[in-house]
Parts: sequence; C-alpha cells; structure tokens
Amino acid sequence: MGADVVTFGETMVLLEAGTSGPLRYVDTFTKRFGGAESNVAIGLAKLGHQSLWMSKVGQDEFGEFLIQKIRGEGVNTDYVKSYSGAPTGLYFKEMRRPGDQRVAYYRSGSAASFFNADDLDETQIASAKILHLTGITALLSESCRQAMFKAIEVAKANGVLVSFDPNLRFTLMGQLGEEGARQVMRDIASKADLVMPGLDEAEWLYGTSDEMEIANLLFESGVKKVVIKNGGEYSFFAEAGGDSGRIPSFEIKQIVDAIGAGDGFAAGVLSGILEEKSLEQAVHFAAAVGALVISSPGDVEGLPTRMEVVEFIEQKEGNSGGVLR
Repeated sequence: MGADVVTFGETMVLLEAGTSGPLRYVDTFTKRFGGAESNVAIGLAKLGHQSLWMSKVGQDEFGEFLIQKIRGEGVNTDYVKSYSGAPTGLYFKEMRRPGDQRVAYYRSGSAASFFNADDLDETQIASAKILHLTGITALLSESCRQAMFKAIEVAKANGVLVSFDPNLRFTLMGQLGEEGARQVMRDIASKADLVMPGLDEAEWLYGTSDEMEIANLLFESGVKKVVIKNGGEYSFFAEAGGDSGRIPSFEIKQIVDAIGAGDGFAAGVLSGILEEKSLEQAVHFAAAVGALVISSPGDVEGLPTRMEVVEFIEQKEGNSGGVLR
C-alpha cells in the first residue's frame, strides 16, 4: 500500500547553540535535525497519515542519525540512500539575543545535492495521494531540479495531487541567480495543483501583493488551490472557480522558535486535503498546527498530534471558528 504523501529533499543536522550570543562565544550545542520536506512528513505522521521521505545522506554518522530519527518519528525512510561521495549537511542556530535567531548553513556540496531523477522511486510516487515539493530542493543543484520535474511528471500521469511550497532561500540562488531562480519557481508552481507561498514570496515571484491577483495568475496556469501565508496575521485561501477568504492566525503569547512553523502549516493543509475537508477548514486546522510549532524549540519537536490540535482549537475558540472575508 502506498503512502498518503511522498516527498523528497535535504535534511540536515542542526547544532543549536546552548547559550546566547555570537557563535564564537558558544561552547555547547544541542544536536537536532531539520529539513522542510522531512518536517512536513513528520508533521503528517504525527497527524495520523502515512508519509514517505526520499533523500540522500552522507555515508557518515550524521547520515545514520538522520535516518534513525526520522524513521523513529513514523516516516517511511526506506528510499533514503547513503552516499559515500559527499557528507551530510549541517546548520547552526545562533541565539544572538531574545527574538534574534540566526542560522548558518554548511550544505554546499552535501550528499543531498547529488540527489537525481534515478534516485526517485516512481512506483511510490505513482501510488501516493499527494506529492509535496519545496523550492529549496529546486535550488540545491541541477540534478535535484531534474528530479523535481521528473517527479511532477510521474505524479501528473497518475492523478497524484502536486503540492508546492516555494520556501525561498536566497542564499541558495547563487548558481541560478535571482531571475533564474524566480523562473524555476514559477515553472514548478505552474505545474502544481496546490501552491502555498508566503505573501513576501508570492510578491517576489509575481510582482504584486494582491492575494487574489496572485491566485488568479496561478489559476490561469492550471493550479487548483492557493494558500498564501501572511506571517502571524492570517492566511489567504482560494480555489479555482470556488471560495476564497482569510483565516486569522491564532494568537501566541510567547514565540519560542519560529523556524519550522511553515512546514507544520503545510502538513496541516495537506492533512485537511487528505481528509477531504474544504480548503477553508484545512487552512484553519493548519493555522493551529503552525501556532503550536512556534511554541516549542527545534524544527520538529513542536509538531503536534491530532488530539493536541483539536484541544488547542477548542481552548482558543471553543466551537466558534471563523473566516475573515
């Protein structure tokens, strides 16, 4: 039986500073891990869905650590390959001062950047309900881009919904340049069924901050569902020929770690779609997932179970709910 959601991309080992201040003064680190696609896969697994993550990791202890941890979170890692030609990527999280987090990546030439179309298991993609992709993978290397377009082709040929989160990383655009990266992102988005950018990302891609205008541009290329995240304020949703509106974000008193919130949100939207909820209901559920993620440290530690999401929503609003139109 195939997975509900198949995804692929780079996951790295995270070394999080144990004390605040510039990294030069930090002596201790907590070892965690994170990667946009595996974060979404873990989020879906915690919400009760079958998820599968493909990738390449280094043939090293960090690679073994990633496979062990992600498998332990309930994700199928059977199609992750160990690669002897390059190391597993790393990144460091620095806490300069309260509210000022910085991230330094050491991923250039990592094992995941050698992922290619031959590393895809097309049978798993063809039998899934959703293929989830991010723009990070598209910027890692030419072979990763080719793998993305091949995966989309397989998904489309088999009636699998294609989900795309641009998840822009300007530091990865060096090879393509900003205009080249923009064109690649727009090309991928035009082939997707569901596109979930942040408002700033959508404005960079399409030159306007008008959410309905962005949605219509995507609908013209064949996209069916659009969700645009606007930070901690609200999320806009629209369906081709259907409803549109704004879902207010949940208020959080203390943000512990905002990194990973977008991946939790994406997992919530995909969970709602798998359960055949309306897009409005899926985004409302996703807003709760994202709020819970930012209340905990690390990329995946705050990803909630279904019961935790339900209890959080009930605590915040009872059964009232609401959409800003």
